[in-house]
Amino acid sequence: MGRRRLHARKMAAISVSALATTSLLAACSSSQSSATRGQNSTLQKVTRSGTLRVASCLTFPPFGSTDKANQPQGFDVDVAKAMAKALGVKAKIVDTTSANRIPNLRTHKVDAVICNFTTTAERAKQVAFSDPYIVAGEVLMVKKSSDISGIKDLSGKKVAVTKGSTNGAAVKEGNPKAQIQEYDTSAAAVLAVKQGQADAMVEDSNFLNSQAKADPALKVTKESVVPLEYNAIGVGQGDPDWSQWINTWLREFNTSGQSAALYKKWFGVKPVYPLNPSY
Repeated sequence: MGRRRLHARKMAAISVSALATTSLLAACSSSQSSATRGQNSTLQKVTRSGTLRVASCLTFPPFGSTDKANQPQGFDVDVAKAMAKALGVKAKIVDTTSANRIPNLRTHKVDAVICNFTTTAERAKQVAFSDPYIVAGEVLMVKKSSDISGIKDLSGKKVAVTKGSTNGAAVKEGNPKAQIQEYDTSAAAVLAVKQGQADAMVEDSNFLNSQAKADPALKVTKESVVPLEYNAIGVGQGDPDWSQWINTWLREFNTSGQSAALYKKWFGVKPVYPLNPSY
């Protein structure tokens, strides 16, 4: 009986030792995995390279455009520069279109997209989104002489939208009789309305209000085509460290008043809608 008890005690000790070793190896493996993930994060790559590559739409003033010296400017451009400053790096603005926002991220051409990027469940299948940094309605811009006042008036009318946006589907859902015309850029869609090639254009309310303010021959309807839309910073999927940093920075950026100051700078008024979603 004594030998059996001694043998049982030895076997128990071996089991405990083996369990401890397994736990230690698992912990080391987890630690190494976490360290490797951190090293491979876009956050680390950006800080090491000293450059933040941001895709912005430079044909979408006042969100993005170029100045007389052909340098990027606009609300989204200033957001990108503020983000780069917080990281201690330089901002490299990469001109893009609505249709190329997702491909730019998926091919790693840029580190982030700041280009009036509305969050949708469909887009989230391919990219990740930060918390919202600006809110908009989707409204119609028409000539001041037009009798179009809402989506119900679009039956048989030509409606300009930008490729890669959600606006065409929204209009069709609200009025199946509308005729959708897609354009590569918002500037081209605005021109189509001015030249009479389209009866109306649907786009971000912030953008269209600025266009109508600059051209007295245009007006913006009061009725929103869709509920409020929340625009966010787009990033690649599977990079929680990068997403966490952006969301943490965005909270500081928004609560400090920096965001509101930039909005006033580019749109001439205080932000119209609150960032907190309401249902």
